[in-house]
Amino acid sequence: MESDFFQADFDQPHPERTRAILKAHPEVRKLMVRNPFTALIALLVPTFQTGIAYGMGQLGGTYWWLSLIVAYAVGAFANHCAYVIIHDATHNLVFRSRILNKFVAIIADLPNLFPGAIAFGVYHLKHHAHQGEYALDADIPSQWEAKLIGSKWFNKTLWLLLFPIFQLTRPPRLKAITMWSGWTTANTVCAIAYDLLVLYFCGWPGLLYLLYSSFFSIGLHPVGARWIQEHYTLDPDQETFSYYGPINLVALNVGYHNEHHDFPSIAWNNLPRVRALAPEFCSKTCPARFCRDGVMP
Repeated sequence: MESDFFQADFDQPHPERTRAILKAHPEVRKLMVRNPFTALIALLVPTFQTGIAYGMGQLGGTYWWLSLIVAYAVGAFANHCAYVIIHDATHNLVFRSRILNKFVAIIADLPNLFPGAIAFGVYHLKHHAHQGEYALDADIPSQWEAKLIGSKWFNKTLWLLLFPIFQLTRPPRLKAITMWSGWTTANTVCAIAYDLLVLYFCGWPGLLYLLYSSFFSIGLHPVGARWIQEHYTLDPDQETFSYYGPINLVALNVGYHNEHHDFPSIAWNNLPRVRALAPEFCSKTCPARFCRDGVMP
């Protein structure tokens, strides 16, 4: 195992890929439109999850094991979908208005119980602008985190299980960002109000169901595996991966990660069309050699 992170001597590949794709396929520009329909999904997901939480509350605490099963089999997919909506709202891909996009993100964030939508928007945009820069990219594990987990498979399994906790430790290390704002306050107030309402109407069983769903959605779960799929690699020449499998149907095409980094101004529904229009550029991998050698993947 390497004793430290690999330090590449080249910039991230996506800006160069974007220019090359647009030169070869200018029709891709037509895909750069917002998708207001995402706002409807942002309303449906919290409604759906709250309905299940209410049902769990009616069953009572003796069925805690059923909450775990339903959260893993259903709730994790729903909450992960909410994260993808927050992601698109962060890129202002729902409405033209930044304010409306922030409202969409806050609403979609409700079933996650913890107010993370606005803070995510702050460090995620840094991830796009400074991919691979340790002091500015929260998608890179902290050095202490990598040393703690090491190379053992069971440590990595535990790391993915506890990924929500590890993720919370990364933003404080980032430089030149302000996490707290009026919008963060609004996000927090809405989250607390929702949590109290769920506790009142659904009881602890309903609240625990949502907690399980949120934890599984970014942890040891098929949808949680995307945190590894997107940027973790054993190949120094490869920085970004795409996934084209069936989970995209319930995860709003979040697997199309090369396409998203190449075109962060394209909404989730049009990402498969990027691949269809420019198949010679789009594959599961994004070799950095494309930028260095000027060749197609």
